[in-house]
Amino acid sequence: MSDAAGGRVFFSNVRRSLEEEDEIRLLSVGVDIGSSTSHLVFSRIVLERMDNRYIVSERKVLHESEVLLTPYAADMSIDAGVLGAFIERQYALAGIDPAGIDTGALILTGVAVRRSNARAIGDLFAAQAGKFVSVSAGDALETTLAAFGSGAAARSIRENARIMNIDIGGGTSKISVCEDGALVDLTAADIGARIVSFDADGRVTRLEAAGQRFAADVGLDLSIGAIPDPQGLNRMVAHMADALLRIVRDQALSADDASLLRLDPLINARMPDAVTFSGGVSEYVYELQTLSFGDLGAPLAQAVLERVRQWGPRIERPEQGIRATVVGASQYTIQVSGSTIYVTPLSVLPLKNIAVITPDLALDAETLDPDRIAAAVRTALQRFDLQHGDQAVALCYRWHPSATFARMDAFCRGVAAGMSALLERGLPLILVGDGDIGGLIGIHCEQELRLSNAIVSIDGITLKAFDFIDIGELMDTSGAVPVVIKSLVFPTSNAVGWNADKTVKPLAAPA
Repeated sequence: MSDAAGGRVFFSNVRRSLEEEDEIRLLSVGVDIGSSTSHLVFSRIVLERMDNRYIVSERKVLHESEVLLTPYAADMSIDAGVLGAFIERQYALAGIDPAGIDTGALILTGVAVRRSNARAIGDLFAAQAGKFVSVSAGDALETTLAAFGSGAAARSIRENARIMNIDIGGGTSKISVCEDGALVDLTAADIGARIVSFDADGRVTRLEAAGQRFAADVGLDLSIGAIPDPQGLNRMVAHMADALLRIVRDQALSADDASLLRLDPLINARMPDAVTFSGGVSEYVYELQTLSFGDLGAPLAQAVLERVRQWGPRIERPEQGIRATVVGASQYTIQVSGSTIYVTPLSVLPLKNIAVITPDLALDAETLDPDRIAAAVRTALQRFDLQHGDQAVALCYRWHPSATFARMDAFCRGVAAGMSALLERGLPLILVGDGDIGGLIGIHCEQELRLSNAIVSIDGITLKAFDFIDIGELMDTSGAVPVVIKSLVFPTSNAVGWNADKTVKPLAAPA
């Protein structure tokens, strides 16, 4: 059986896979449309069967695209025509037919995600590719993507160390802290290289609100069409770097610094062992780029680097720099599910590209606390910018140990409360468990909680953060549901774009 959506299929109650191949080769593409730059990566991913699931055994980069300064129209919305032509050109240069793509991820990040037509662009390109997972990466998700895509999470395991990654883009800086392969702290701030940009004559052509603020703080007059004072620009860059250092270092922030944050401040329990940089500005940090693109990238890189060195952590190269958010794009994996499901009404299926959350649920206790479960669900939704109820979300849980009425009731009530923003907007309740309890949970939600929402409750499946799932229609012959699991890939090697040498060359003193 083939899957027209491009994935591999397993069924929820027959405990068998219909995919007979021991090896699967997928053509993958990642597209990143950011506030500063846009680019693509094409890869070949090889998956091999291990027991009842497939694991990535090889990943080969086929083509890295040119890097385009994200085009904007006169009204400062993203120019979809120019961007579309650029993407078509990259497919042509790679010698790849869009119809041949098996999987991919299109990610809108930074200031770009806030443009008036950003979501329409994402939907357009996702529809053209057909098999994309389309993600509008809000601040928390973009920071998380940078943590894994840069290799900071993998490095924290490899070196048994506390690793901070500072991803400096055009509009924002994303800071993440990783330990033991997990993201333990994160924040984002309105500090970026293209909050002000210039033409070849040095005249201001673009000015974001954050640029106006930093300029005002140092007494610099910035206005469209004017040539700013060079010394004033130097003061502005130094001011930005100072603010960023305080954000990544200090446990308590002033009101001015806190107002720059787009997420909660870092806990900053202790200094990291090492710091890596990613994003477009990292090209200047590691001397991979010397050209100027009419922004603050080069001087900002030098100023931040100098301050982090004085702070004390060692500075390392990441696995990925400018391509941290799209390295690996996406993959399909396979699991064999359990024997019980509950779907009502059947017309709710199929569901496509459903984001997965994996809240930290304490389900081992004999007595479960609905309020604690609800809080954990809300935290997971917020971490991935899904708390507003704009789209359906699948909640993955691991059930332990017994399925008494009281325990199921507390769990279901906690989940329903935590997902109330979604349920109130009429979205389906989608639950995915790893044990043989999906049917009971689904029935309980309908009959005991009297939920009027559609309910899809399946089991025998283990999902993780960054997964997206497709759930097909119930099959008449087997009563089964086909499920495709799509996972963002974050490789632990430096396969794309970076040399094996991770040492940092001495850099010239900042201007």
